[in-house]
Amino acid sequence: MEDILLEKSNLRKEMLASRAAIPSELKEQYDLAINAQLQDWITLHQPKVVHCYLPMGAEIDITPSLLFCLSKDIKIIAPKTLNQRKLENRILNSLDQVENGIWGTLHPTGELYEGPIDMIIVPGLAYDEHRYRLGYGGGYYDNFLVQYPEAKKIGVFYLMQKRNAVPKERHDISLDLIFTEQ
Repeated sequence: MEDILLEKSNLRKEMLASRAAIPSELKEQYDLAINAQLQDWITLHQPKVVHCYLPMGAEIDITPSLLFCLSKDIKIIAPKTLNQRKLENRILNSLDQVENGIWGTLHPTGELYEGPIDMIIVPGLAYDEHRYRLGYGGGYYDNFLVQYPEAKKIGVFYLMQKRNAVPKERHDISLDLIFTEQ
């Protein structure tokens, strides 16, 4: 068990550094390509409720997809990060209605949401061919994803984040789809 935790920790450090080193012009191109795939999937499958992260730091900027959903009257839910590996789902009405949270996160100022979710856009640091992901180590998404087994779980990553296998534990959940810049 300690070996897996150490392996995850080392891979997180490597991936954070690699992702941060992507030149801004290239990152912008990659992010646009990933957003195009997200929007195509949304157009094809027409989810009514989409759960997503609000990007921070060097994360993939999914803002164009959020604006796309809002323009199509798709309900957007984003998490407020709480202590003890819990996420509080809040309705995002506008990207102008957000506030700072713990760990440098942003969350909507909108009301709480406790209904069904059709699609979950999941961030991460690494993924593998079996669609397992390595997150930031807080366990927030592991606890969250298990609560929505029917939701389509879509990871967004850069191709350089792919590994043959990411270290995983029993509680780790594989995603349904991975979108990269290619």
